[in-house]
Amino acid sequence: MVGTMLALSAWELRLRVVRILLPYSVEHKISPLLFESLRRMCSLALFPPPPPPGDITLYEFNNALVSGHSYDKIPLPFQGQLEDLPVLTIPKETLKAHCRLEHSTKPAFIHHRESLWKRCINAWCDIGVAGVLEELANAEEEGYSDQGLNDQSWMESAKKLALRWMKTGSHCTLAFCRLVSSLHSSLFPHLSLQSEDMIAKFSQATDWTGCSIRAFAWHPHTSKFAVALLDDSIRVYNANSATIPILKHRLQRNVASMAWKPLCASILAVACHSCVLVWHLDPTSLSTRPSSGCAQVLSHPGHSPVTSLAWAPSGGLLLSASPVDTTMLVWDVSTENCIQLQWFGAGGVTYLAWSPDGSKVLAATPSAVFRVWEVQMWTCEKWPTIKGPCQTGCWSPDGSRLLFTVQGESVIYSLSFLEYSGERQGRVGGSKTASIVADLSETTFETLYGEERIGGEVHSMVWDPSGERLAVVIKVVPLLGRQDCPLLSFFPAHNLPYSISLFLVPTLAGNYDAPTCRTIIAVFRTRNSPVFELLPCGFLQGEDGAQPQLLAFHPCFKKGALLTVCWSTGQVSHIPFFFVSAQVPSFSSGHSPPAPLSSRGSTREQPLFSEL
Repeated sequence: MVGTMLALSAWELRLRVVRILLPYSVEHKISPLLFESLRRMCSLALFPPPPPPGDITLYEFNNALVSGHSYDKIPLPFQGQLEDLPVLTIPKETLKAHCRLEHSTKPAFIHHRESLWKRCINAWCDIGVAGVLEELANAEEEGYSDQGLNDQSWMESAKKLALRWMKTGSHCTLAFCRLVSSLHSSLFPHLSLQSEDMIAKFSQATDWTGCSIRAFAWHPHTSKFAVALLDDSIRVYNANSATIPILKHRLQRNVASMAWKPLCASILAVACHSCVLVWHLDPTSLSTRPSSGCAQVLSHPGHSPVTSLAWAPSGGLLLSASPVDTTMLVWDVSTENCIQLQWFGAGGVTYLAWSPDGSKVLAATPSAVFRVWEVQMWTCEKWPTIKGPCQTGCWSPDGSRLLFTVQGESVIYSLSFLEYSGERQGRVGGSKTASIVADLSETTFETLYGEERIGGEVHSMVWDPSGERLAVVIKVVPLLGRQDCPLLSFFPAHNLPYSISLFLVPTLAGNYDAPTCRTIIAVFRTRNSPVFELLPCGFLQGEDGAQPQLLAFHPCFKKGALLTVCWSTGQVSHIPFFFVSAQVPSFSSGHSPPAPLSSRGSTREQPLFSEL
């Protein structure tokens, strides 16, 4: 309770400072909404303390996370509710990562002098217009005396003059293109990154470059999942089969995302460096190495690297996105045709999330704006942010609420969406402003093993299909000397250019010289109906030295929720959450319920956020 009182006191102090700084006219209009929102929101201080060092999180029972040693088993009454899911460990040392892709095969061949026009044709095929301009601009440096350019005949003189004009024009065109490119890169710095660095920046994996597991995807209807590895191979694990297919393809490089096709047995879409691969697997086959002919290649000029994929819940359409392409592609996989959803600005698309009801799509961008599309007329509305781009987002099971985070901020925002009918169909219908529903700024926990600091930016988060659990990866950003001060973020109401809504956003504060400060998973209990509520559940912890990389909920776990965590050690573990409201078997007289983690009395039942 002391930590809670200190946290609330800090909020009251910040509110008083903001109240003094705000002009009276602005404060008079928005302060009731601001103060009411902040009154209903607290910090991570309401969470129970993290598990002791050396313990791992085993399961959840009675709204509390239970931890123990890695060799401990789930109590017998629960074991019958879990399928025989594979628990695997893939160390990084067993995989061989590919070197960075070469943009040209020219260094692999012995230099051979060719005519200018032949080199221009080769440059056009390899690079495009830029390659042709480079060849023309550098033509004189390689010498053309053996081509007869110094002859005095009028034809040779005309060729020489034409070459000079083309050389000068190429130089001017390249200079102009470089100027435009530099201006564009100054507006969108991510465009100056290499493809691998760009994927690592926008991947949902915490450490895409260094971890052995780069992508993970559950099948939407069965206990089957796919794992993309550091060596660009994909392994498919099935709880009902001992066969482990290994997928490899010459174009399967730098896998950033995967997605199984809904309402289908075994069609897997893979986001690769230069294309989208759609694997058609036979679920009855015993082959462990499907042929590359089972992969369908979907590519489009300028649409690479592909960093995010999303299937429509009906399985009819596939979305793909790239940070360098301002168009979001809507694929009809059966015909291999795509429709470009074009908009100007924002510098590309980094993350896609299709709502479970199939009505809306979240499209995050590298700039301080994100869009939500409605799929009936394919129109969109945008929500600008101030601090940075949208990092991640997830939909409620009914598609009526979107939770999202912003880079550089330690809070979770919420947008609610209305369902339009009749003449108002074809509109997104989202609320005009985003509400802050959780503050995840740094909090110090006093434990028997010393102080531990937890808090930071949200790197990724997932919402389970039942809508009762939310898992969040909190990534610590070590910024030394940063002060704990209020940050004002303004979210302009879209379509209302003169309206301004104000929210108080806590910055990442505190001294990062603390002895313990790590990336961790926070789990919330959620309720979306009749009102939205967010309550603390606890922190998930893996083995010593293991950092969470990826999260995914089992799509059809019937006894609550099942969270799959991919760790930095290459381990894939499954953590069940048994809800009190679920059909959990009662304990017999010979068994006693497991003791939950130490809690803070009634503070666990205090909502982190409530719309009441």
